[in-house]
Amino acid sequence: MNIHHPDLEKALDRDDAEAALNVLRSWAEQATAEEIADLDPSVARLLPQGQVSNYPDLSRVYPEDFVPDATYKDTMPDLQNGPSSLIKGAKKQLQHVGISNFRLPIRFHTRDNGDLTLETSVTGSVSLEAEKKGINRSRIMRSFYKQAEKVFSFRVIDAALRDYISDLESVDARIQMSFSYPMKIKSLRSALEGFQYYDIALELVETEGVRKKFMHFDYVYSSTCPCSLELSEHARQTRGQLATPHSQRSVARISVEIDETAPDTLWFEDLIEMARAAVPTETQVMVKREDEQAFAELNAANPIFVEDAARLFCEQLQKDPRIGDYRVIASHQESLHSHDAISVVTEGDTFKAGSLDPKLFKTLFHVG
Repeated sequence: MNIHHPDLEKALDRDDAEAALNVLRSWAEQATAEEIADLDPSVARLLPQGQVSNYPDLSRVYPEDFVPDATYKDTMPDLQNGPSSLIKGAKKQLQHVGISNFRLPIRFHTRDNGDLTLETSVTGSVSLEAEKKGINRSRIMRSFYKQAEKVFSFRVIDAALRDYISDLESVDARIQMSFSYPMKIKSLRSALEGFQYYDIALELVETEGVRKKFMHFDYVYSSTCPCSLELSEHARQTRGQLATPHSQRSVARISVEIDETAPDTLWFEDLIEMARAAVPTETQVMVKREDEQAFAELNAANPIFVEDAARLFCEQLQKDPRIGDYRVIASHQESLHSHDAISVVTEGDTFKAGSLDPKLFKTLFHVG
């Protein structure tokens, strides 16, 4: 008669393996090297400083001529594509898994100056199902390199996104490309010209089969405090006292969803010009004395609180049919106070947030 022990019929799990390993380790601590070698030489590795008595003498010279063939590659471990039993922590879907700050030169279309090659930082990610261990991140890079020789536009980004959704067998995916975009700017009164550099990012997101396109950029300007301007004038008029209103370098981060139903392209230059039309006191590049005086006059003619700035940007964005939802985050980095003045305005559901990144406003600094 066969007797089946119930413990041997159950499916073994990690706890069973750990218990067996502890038993094996306890035995190995008391056994001789010969006994260990007789059972299995690899057991010696379970011991502190354990060495296999018949371990081979391995080469320590890099094999430059070695070329792995298909058969060899098939034997290589692939932990990221392993079974769900290898997952650590909760088996929960991840919204973003991928790479950040993958850099390469990319050619972009411009509105006025043909194609331009710029160093571009790419962030690419996909969603990861709860039962999948991980992704092959190199596939994101390979998908991007397939398109890298083309002049980039949202159409090309869309092709790259399709490639790595297919390669990684994912549902949702996103690509963001960040770069510093140069535009030649004329000085206010002199004949000088110089390049202003704008931090711009293009983003394409697919969620549950719906794709959305976004453009983000930082606009750097000077803000003169209206209250300080009036107080300075009051001191001059009533007491003959020279006083200077405080002004400061300020940054607005403008994010817009591009309406794909609009017939016209929204160019980088278009968004920059909207910001300049809203708040004309953009920081200057090339400056002579007459330009510096003009800038002081321009600031006096356009004093703004941070609330004013957000609403002025909002006014320009609302008028453009190419723009859907949007968000403006403004930061006036005060020269009077030891703190900054901030404001945020959103339109539509896309950029609404119940919570803000605690370090969000610390990123609104233009370091030149």
